[in-house]
Amino acid sequence: MSDTPRRDGPSRDGRPAGGRAGAGGAGRGGPDRGPKQPWSKRTESDSASKPGEKRLWTKGGAPARGDRDARERELPEDRDPFGIRSVRAYHEAPEIPDDVTPKQLDRVALNELKTLSKENAEGVAMHLVMAARLIDDDPQLAHSHAISAARRAGRIGVVRETLAITAYAIEDYALALRELRTYRRITGRDDQLPMMVDSERGLGRPEKALELGRSVSRSTLPVPVQVELAIAMSGARLDLNDPAAALVELEIPQLDPKKAFSYSPGLFDAYATVLEDLGRTDEAAQWYSRAEQAENALDEADGDDSMIEVIEEEIEETPSDATPTEPVQADDDDNVDD
Repeated sequence: MSDTPRRDGPSRDGRPAGGRAGAGGAGRGGPDRGPKQPWSKRTESDSASKPGEKRLWTKGGAPARGDRDARERELPEDRDPFGIRSVRAYHEAPEIPDDVTPKQLDRVALNELKTLSKENAEGVAMHLVMAARLIDDDPQLAHSHAISAARRAGRIGVVRETLAITAYAIEDYALALRELRTYRRITGRDDQLPMMVDSERGLGRPEKALELGRSVSRSTLPVPVQVELAIAMSGARLDLNDPAAALVELEIPQLDPKKAFSYSPGLFDAYATVLEDLGRTDEAAQWYSRAEQAENALDEADGDDSMIEVIEEEIEETPSDATPTEPVQADDDDNVDD
């Protein structure tokens, strides 16, 4: 891109759409894709008169921009007669706190920014740090940071991905989908396929969501992505009022109540939801409980292990009419906050 000063103009899509999430994305990217090419201001050399050339906007050889008579004499000029110039909406970059530094960005993501100038890379990195920091508590502000990053580094995969994620977070599914497609094109990766499927659902297109989810062989995806895709596909089946098929989508090898991975709580919870829709409430309650157990086990492990073994114990209840012979004293472990 040139260093010519650029000015933002009006325009952009409506609801689910946004910018590229920042991240790059909707998003990011997105739904999708990033800032359009702005038009450049004319440079001084553009306005310089050639020998013998009459210029309407000159007075005594000097620009007469403030002269009303000169403006009245100037013929109107349509600078974009075919309406082909791309214009992007005005965006004011949010402030970055003093405690934020580029080094706080994930090392892999930071490495992707090496193609940028040092100053630009640092600015983009800090916007990405802020997007990650705010995504849960203030997704709209996170999205604004992602847009700022995308406007400065629209050809970087992690930037478009961030824009897509923040667009998804603010339910701008059109932008999230667009940005995710761009991210996929830039990187050649399918790791955000589940979010793409879910974005199609958000746009009210469950059939397209299923078609997209089947477009890639699941065996080529990392296991966590396979699980996320199964959950998204199950949701699309529910959108089509087919809970039986939704249940089948979730009956994958990773649906193992005896082991807890990072993806297990979400998978168990989704399975319980579908069982509930099918009227199998007892089984649903059991899987909701397993989801909670898996979540607690992972929290206690605090990321130290990639897999936790979950042991389900049968608790023998004391009949309500029975009188205990000894007072029951709670163990210390029973007083742990959930």
